[in-house]
Amino acid sequence: MSTPQVKRNARSPRKVLVNVLIHMLLAALAFIWIMPIFWIILTSFRAEKGSYVSTFFPKNYTLNNYIKLFTNRTVLNFPKMFTNTLIIAICCCLITTFLVLSVAYSLSRMRFKFRKPYMNLAMILGLFPGFMAMIAQYYILKSMGLTEGSMIRLALIIVYSASSGMGFQISKGYLDTIPKSIDEAAIIDGATQWQVFTKITMPLARPIVIYTVLTSFIAPWVDFIFASVICGANSSQYTVAIGLWNMLQQEYIHQWYTCFAAGAVLVSIPIAILFVIVQRFYVEGMSGAVKG
Repeated sequence: MSTPQVKRNARSPRKVLVNVLIHMLLAALAFIWIMPIFWIILTSFRAEKGSYVSTFFPKNYTLNNYIKLFTNRTVLNFPKMFTNTLIIAICCCLITTFLVLSVAYSLSRMRFKFRKPYMNLAMILGLFPGFMAMIAQYYILKSMGLTEGSMIRLALIIVYSASSGMGFQISKGYLDTIPKSIDEAAIIDGATQWQVFTKITMPLARPIVIYTVLTSFIAPWVDFIFASVICGANSSQYTVAIGLWNMLQQEYIHQWYTCFAAGAVLVSIPIAILFVIVQRFYVEGMSGAVKG
């Protein structure tokens, strides 16, 4: 078949119609995905109080909702909640990323006794939702004196990070795609396992490192269940998820609903900043890493 004929087939009415339908579907999905975000941003600038209004677009716009979040601390101390969550999320991000990648590297590159039973056990335990153990975890932390005052931050960091190594499956799958010959060559040249891990494997595995960093930060940032159980009535240690939830309670919703929308916008900013910082490290494959 000649090249002009191939081009004519590629531009056949049927294929054009299929492409148009696909793009229409994608546009509809994008619209559905964007509209809630657009609505919450508009609501954060809405001057009218309350959760129910008759129009999609606000009649009046104001910045008072954002100002109120940081100035009105008589009922809900949003700056304190934001700070608590940021500290917890950063600590968990660092600890979880190290643990997940270390476990994934060990299981991908090393062979030792009980390796396969451990992976099978981790897979089975991963089938059970984590909140099934939250009551037991709460009483364990309470017996250690970690459910009062500023120690709640440490308790949440422990809860979010302690079992994070069991979530190694995705990282291990990616590390398995990196040829072991690179490690063997480095070891022959005198490198230690730690040097291979930090200076060779991790730079080649940047996409999965970035993925692990993002998920490790987002998980404690948006968690509500564990935070509400461990924080209890200690309002000074509330996270933003608990604070935003309280804004929707019956006694607060009329005065704080638009502030809830403003808080939802602010909560997304650290995640967006983190993604912008790390997205430049995304790379496709390992082009040029190994030459035959």
